[in-house]
Amino acid sequence: MKEYEIYSSFKVPMCSKTILRLDGRSFHSLSSSLNFEKPYDENFSKSMVDACIEFFKEFSPKFIFTFSDEINILFNKLPFSGRIEKVDSVFPSFISSSLTLNLNKTYNLNSAKPIAFDSRVITITDLEIFKYFKWRQDESWRNCVNSYGIWALKEKYGNKEAQDKINGLKLNEIHELLFDMGINLNNLPIWQKRGIAIYKNNLENLFVDTEIPKFTNEFFKNINIINV
Repeated sequence: MKEYEIYSSFKVPMCSKTILRLDGRSFHSLSSSLNFEKPYDENFSKSMVDACIEFFKEFSPKFIFTFSDEINILFNKLPFSGRIEKVDSVFPSFISSSLTLNLNKTYNLNSAKPIAFDSRVITITDLEIFKYFKWRQDESWRNCVNSYGIWALKEKYGNKEAQDKINGLKLNEIHELLFDMGINLNNLPIWQKRGIAIYKNNLENLFVDTEIPKFTNEFFKNINIINV
């Protein structure tokens, strides 16, 4: 019956670098069932980072970037000989299990659905690494603005009216609206605006960077991720 495993030989080209992007499945339900603080829950963020650290120690990627319920993992060389079936099953299941164990230290998970992540594989060149992570960091900022916008408006107007008011607004319009309400997004913690990175520093120690700058080519050169 082995011949029926028709996808088991699919592999990522071994000559390319690879990014694995993991996204939490239905995490809005998880947030509601565990009553996360809005718009950002520090215990949840810490649990995500702890899961990333455990992943880093287990599989030795080059760089991890996480925000909200998303994790982006850069590999110079994939484990499992680059087999897609292995990568897309072992990695998200490891993160799901690790996050469950870490959240269980703070929350009662009996009322929550099982935690799951989806997974996608992206092959990439050195020239595109900065572009990719800038794209995801820009998404982190959009997520931050929208999260604060919805949270602030719900506090004032309730769920439906808040959603109606924010739909269709541009980021700068939400930014100005929040400023008029006394919320200056420029004063927020950097990790909420730009995400969190995990990588080896110059001493080869694992480093959790909660104050990352806006991504540039120079940033990735300085931490020895790219050479171009």
